[in-house]
Amino acid sequence: MGAEQQVRADFVELYGAEPEGVWAAPGRVNLIGEHTDYNDGFVMPFALPHTATAAVSRRTDGRLRLHSADIEDGVVELRLDDLTPESDQAWTAYPAGVVWALRDAGHPVTGADIHLTSTVPSGAGLSSSAALEVVVALALNDLFELGLPRWQLARLCQRAENVYVGAPTGIMDQTASACCEAGHALFLDTRDLSQQQIPFDLAAEGMRLLVVDTQVKHAHSDGEYGKRRAGCEKGAALLGVDALRDIPYAGLDAALERLGDEEEVRRLVRHVVTEDQRVERVVSLLKSGETRAIGPVLVEGHASLRDDFRISCPELDLVVDTALAGGALGARMTGGGFGGSAIVLAEAADVDTITKAVEEAFAAAGFTAPRVFEAVPSAGARRLA
Repeated sequence: MGAEQQVRADFVELYGAEPEGVWAAPGRVNLIGEHTDYNDGFVMPFALPHTATAAVSRRTDGRLRLHSADIEDGVVELRLDDLTPESDQAWTAYPAGVVWALRDAGHPVTGADIHLTSTVPSGAGLSSSAALEVVVALALNDLFELGLPRWQLARLCQRAENVYVGAPTGIMDQTASACCEAGHALFLDTRDLSQQQIPFDLAAEGMRLLVVDTQVKHAHSDGEYGKRRAGCEKGAALLGVDALRDIPYAGLDAALERLGDEEEVRRLVRHVVTEDQRVERVVSLLKSGETRAIGPVLVEGHASLRDDFRISCPELDLVVDTALAGGALGARMTGGGFGGSAIVLAEAADVDTITKAVEEAFAAAGFTAPRVFEAVPSAGARRLA
């Protein structure tokens, strides 16, 4: 039984009736552009084939019933009028937060029965939470005929995560899940939300992109992510700009000099400004067909995240170092940091060798065995039935 049929059958068993529809929304890998989204900068994610899938029906009684096939728990029933920010510390905060955000924005959502399942690895830096949010938002947008465009659904999902869940994330994850196209990476300007779909078909060029999930779990609501964001905002304030996006790469040295002895802020500013420039370089290389040349840019990005933003960890560094020693074209950590996943760009012929080297290096270091899989640029959120 496929995912769509399974989630439909489970819905019937839970709620006693057929769902009105089934939807899917993917997780994402960020190719380049890390911690730039909340600085009004550039990002370049693409969607994974791994998705959150939801069977959904409307209710008219102001109640929300939620169930996940991936959590050992029964149906959770909530009253819409009781939904308040940061009142829920469980997984249900993500779908409930979307309902809250839609209603808070004035959209007439009167209740729903929702059954969810997900193949997006949780805590791996692959946006499992954004996939949950977007699949619920898309389903409710369709069922209640709200007519909201994808970018606006992404905005509402971000608000759900920022305000209802209490995690200070940027707009990238939700936009990637909602808007990506198969065979492309999404070049997103997070200031004006303008998008370009950049062709990114590695298989056609004899390459692969691996995701190495280190199995080290991270959580955005933990304080370290928020500290980095606050530091970036402090840097922008000290430099007199709205966001670090406004510091031109050519003016970076002068900006760092103006920050004086604010060493931590200097490091954060340096990462964001150079990372925005790395995104632009990758876009230019891909557009000109020089895909292999993005490898060194990925490596630069990892060094910046490790040394300036200081959000890597021994497992992530080991993936990058081992992959590069094994002949990879490029590698870097991806996602929010403090664990999660790394990406490895490699010739197709080298994938098995690199994978084996990384697995052996983890074993030798006494780390938990990593999960390695190929990342294929896939479709964004969609209705399945």
